[in-house]
Amino acid sequence: MQEASSRRRLRGPADLRFAIADSLTMLDKGAWDALTGNAGFFLSHGYLTALESVLPDNLTPRYALMFDGGQRPVAAVAMQIADIGIAQIRPKKPAAAVPRKMLLPLGKIAERATQRILTCGNLLSYGQHGIAIAPDVDPSLVWHGVAEVLYRVRNADKLRGKTHFVLIKDIHGDCTESATCLESLSYRYVATEPNMVLKIGNEWKSHDDDLASLSSKYRSNVRNSVFKPIEQADCTVEPMADVEANMARIHELYQSVQGNASFRPYVLPAAYFPALQRIAGERLRCSVLKLNEVILGFLFTLADGDTAVAYHIGFDREAATTLPIYLRLLHAGISDAIALGCKDISFGRTALEPKAALGAKPVEFGVLVRHRQPVLNKLIKRLLLGIEHAQPPPRNPFKK
Repeated sequence: MQEASSRRRLRGPADLRFAIADSLTMLDKGAWDALTGNAGFFLSHGYLTALESVLPDNLTPRYALMFDGGQRPVAAVAMQIADIGIAQIRPKKPAAAVPRKMLLPLGKIAERATQRILTCGNLLSYGQHGIAIAPDVDPSLVWHGVAEVLYRVRNADKLRGKTHFVLIKDIHGDCTESATCLESLSYRYVATEPNMVLKIGNEWKSHDDDLASLSSKYRSNVRNSVFKPIEQADCTVEPMADVEANMARIHELYQSVQGNASFRPYVLPAAYFPALQRIAGERLRCSVLKLNEVILGFLFTLADGDTAVAYHIGFDREAATTLPIYLRLLHAGISDAIALGCKDISFGRTALEPKAALGAKPVEFGVLVRHRQPVLNKLIKRLLLGIEHAQPPPRNPFKK
């Protein structure tokens, strides 16, 4: 009885008021800053407004502020609309959970050229970067408001095209329980690959301290399999102070990695990288690996509060067949995280095994997804449940 009552309440309007805009400059900056002041870099007004001019061609932003009955701001919401090929998220092998009779309609859905997806969050980052809630506000009320905001944006955008999916990313930590109340509105929770996070020791003042904390087996492996080949090839790893001067090469290396990914929801423009450096300022480090002044790889590491985010990476795939460029860049990220004074480093959701070998541990992530058609929503649920996501192998490279 209580569950049915909760469902009826969620299907009605939230007891909130909304201001929704195509650009963040259209909303009250003071209200946005007050709500997102402790929400981190990726929800900051400066980052989001600068990002609007360098977004990929298939992404457009939307924003909302929520107010209670007394016109007090209670939550900020950042959204993106994207046109993405849905076939790119199909599992390579049909999962046993998908009955044979369902495969044909699922295949037809996936073969459509593009699907319009309304995302609560940032497709350019990993983490819950879509919602900031005032500390004294009931989260369930805000999530009800989020559902209404997404409904309003989807309906207001019909003139530009139908929205097929609504996605809320990335659900983790404390917000998991409160956000899943939206399952009453046919949102489906789907676990994704975990985010790999490395805890930085209090005693680590440089990367040498990280290496010293490793067991002899792992330390020898890093020195002999990662550092030694790079040094013997006369490669150097150094900071890049001016990304704009090397923008074309950075973009080329980024595309080398992006083009090999199984799911590519967007392609960043070359101008994005120097723009990010300007926005982030001292909180961003760019380490590059060079051979005879030719850049073979790069890694952007961004300090977001106490967490360093190993953000964008790119490398020469041909050179990487003979040199451990990727692994060396991961170690450069640890150096930069220590230099930035962070307490941990977030490595993201790919290449789980090498990150586990560094000592990174998994943090569970998931998304809430909903299709606009109830029947198709059930089919999509089965499709998404069929997507297998890897788990990192157990590793403990540190001394006992």
